[in-house]
Amino acid sequence: MSDTFRGEFNQKVDAKARVSVPAVFRRALEAGDPNHPSSPRPRMVLVYGGDDRAFCEVFTILGMRRVEARIRRMKIGDRRRIYLQRNMITLSQEIEVDDDGRIVLPPKARERMGLTADAMRDGAEATFAGMLDSFQIWYRPVYDGDLASQPALAREILPEGEDMSSLLPDDDDEGG
Repeated sequence: MSDTFRGEFNQKVDAKARVSVPAVFRRALEAGDPNHPSSPRPRMVLVYGGDDRAFCEVFTILGMRRVEARIRRMKIGDRRRIYLQRNMITLSQEIEVDDDGRIVLPPKARERMGLTADAMRDGAEATFAGMLDSFQIWYRPVYDGDLASQPALAREILPEGEDMSSLLPDDDDEGG
């Protein structure tokens, strides 16, 4: 069972803001939920705070505990800690996958994504984008626009004539 989120999946969002979580992501959520399998509905933490990003970040329960531990190690009163607490703890919500493999996108998450009631009635899609230890949920047209900006980013960060693997640290530089 994998605890890594990889791949992209487009899923219909119904008029009630319900969307199916891709099965491979549900397996990773189960692996990251200490209550599973005694509780068959995997839980997750959906973060809708942060900068001007147009997506929500989703962590497993154990993954969010690791994030929380890192925040706790920061000095109380540090502005960076306060920022992280506000945006990753306060502006987040624990949700669970229902028996049909779906979640209901909370109103603040839909607002963050730019997903309107009209769009949901018209058959909107959400994109689930794997990011290793978490995944992002985007309103598909916004995600597609972000993907369109990737060639410009590549030109900015890649050394001339190199491919993306050149950005990886050396094997001996890997830090768990």
